[in-house]
Amino acid sequence: MSLTHFVSADGLHVLFLATANQYLVVNSEGSSVSSSSPDVAAKGKGSTVSAVLGTIRFRINKYLVLVDKHEVTGTALGKKIARVVSHKIIPLGNESLSKKDAEESSYLALLEQHLKLASLFFSLDNAFDLTNSLQRQLADGVTKPDARFFWNQYLSEELIAAGASAFVTPTIYGYFKSHTTEFKGHQKLDFALLTRRSWSRAGTRYFRRGIDEDGNVANFNETEQIFLTSDNQLFAFLQTRGSVPVYWSEINDLKYKPNLAISSRPSQDATAKHFEQQVKLYGDNYLVNLVNQSGYEKPVKDAYEEAVQTLPASLAQKVKYIYFDFHHECSKMRWDRVKLLLEHLTKLGFNNDNFFAYDLKTNTVNNVQNKVVRTNCMDCLDRTNVVQSMLGRWVLQRQLELNNYLPASGQPWELVDPDFNLFFQSFWADNADAVSNAYSGTGALKTDYTRTGKRTKMGALQDLNNSITRYYLNNLRDGHRQDAYDLFLGNYRPFRDSINSPFVDKRSPYIQLLPYIIGASFFVLLSLLFWPTGSLLSWKNIFIVSGCLYVFLKNTFYLVKNGYQFVDWPKLVPLDFLKRIEEYSQDGKFVGVKYEEQENYKTSKKQI
Repeated sequence: MSLTHFVSADGLHVLFLATANQYLVVNSEGSSVSSSSPDVAAKGKGSTVSAVLGTIRFRINKYLVLVDKHEVTGTALGKKIARVVSHKIIPLGNESLSKKDAEESSYLALLEQHLKLASLFFSLDNAFDLTNSLQRQLADGVTKPDARFFWNQYLSEELIAAGASAFVTPTIYGYFKSHTTEFKGHQKLDFALLTRRSWSRAGTRYFRRGIDEDGNVANFNETEQIFLTSDNQLFAFLQTRGSVPVYWSEINDLKYKPNLAISSRPSQDATAKHFEQQVKLYGDNYLVNLVNQSGYEKPVKDAYEEAVQTLPASLAQKVKYIYFDFHHECSKMRWDRVKLLLEHLTKLGFNNDNFFAYDLKTNTVNNVQNKVVRTNCMDCLDRTNVVQSMLGRWVLQRQLELNNYLPASGQPWELVDPDFNLFFQSFWADNADAVSNAYSGTGALKTDYTRTGKRTKMGALQDLNNSITRYYLNNLRDGHRQDAYDLFLGNYRPFRDSINSPFVDKRSPYIQLLPYIIGASFFVLLSLLFWPTGSLLSWKNIFIVSGCLYVFLKNTFYLVKNGYQFVDWPKLVPLDFLKRIEEYSQDGKFVGVKYEEQENYKTSKKQI
């Protein structure tokens, strides 16, 4: 986007869009558009910026959010697509007041965190609509951004209201990469992979699970595989993923496996809303459920199957449920057996000719995709990634055959051109990491298989490292990350929702200090054991060691037993499964707050 940013001596901010010959004036009161040059733009030199993400107001001040650096990651229909590399957050009011106020500074830190961690993509000069699939654009004639994937929609509200739509850059959170390459060393093709993440019920792994009453599910992503031949034949294949569409949660309590809870609240209406929307958008839905059929995950599988079985008859005809026991079928690292799933899909009527096809030379629609595979596991990450890449491979086989990239023998394309296979696998593995980072905070598991087609010991070790990192982040850091989501997406608006600062820790002093007590007692204990003063067996050292050991064990046991009190819970938007209770002493003095499950999310384990 040919966009220039000007700043006057008195802090007035003006943006000039050369392609529209328009000026946008943004200040703390509002925004306005003009075709004539404001004084600041006429007199001063501006700096080039990549895009405008929008404006956001906290409790004290309003801020302009700009993209100042980007990286082009490929093209779509010849239009450049870029990833946000760096950003600017510009206060439009009193900057010193913002810095002095602790609550305002906390909001700024959350906004910085979100922009730093988010994988945001946009089209240069708004030349391509990243929010809509190619079929919606070319076959259905959709020209407005798909609100589900318009990630900076909240930040763009003021600009749109001011008539400054030309300055709005619809941005997606997800993944995009394309590359021009050759098949069998001489036939050129363009290959791209695009994932769009929905902002409805968006958040982190354990704080956004299941469905809400409007039918929105957690971690919903639409992935589009795009293939363009050397003679301008365009193909696109769409897949979706999303959390199991019932009311359920995994409640962190510092243990490695959280407490799984299926809500006692009936979810039939919400589930029906979800699939009504999915069928309307994509046609027949083929639900591939990869959740384990025994052990810890079994209640989620059972709840999903019950929800599907109770769908209205008219809807049930368009929703096909497939259970695939991933860990059983692919045990001992036999992940090639995922291909058994293809047989199930084919029997139910989903074939690899279900994709969108378009002739760019004649602007003719040759085929439409009227069915979609919706894949899920517990997190809709690792197992889901493996299955989606396999489905993409299966459909690409048919597309290559139709365009004479493959011999008539029907030989698998990965054997015909192993180099292109590595290229394909790299795209899908990078996509898996992007989706996983957004939800869990780490790259995906099992990507050694996605990248190489083989399960390796080094890949297993990397998975172990990611699993440990996920445990730490999901229990002790994700509350802040969830708050950053809710702030950026407008689920929490400080100027409207903040009465008292939500960042004040109101737990009892003992709860707040307990981790430090444990750490201090453990450090002193180790110091005495390794560097005792005099004999370790002297009565003085034995007394101190015993005291430190007692303090350490007593408080560690309390921490383990009362894990809910030490999780980094979100502070801005209440969780549907968590209850925050204020405690008072007998004389009415406030003691602190504690956390426990909501009544309809009670687990079978005693927590507090």
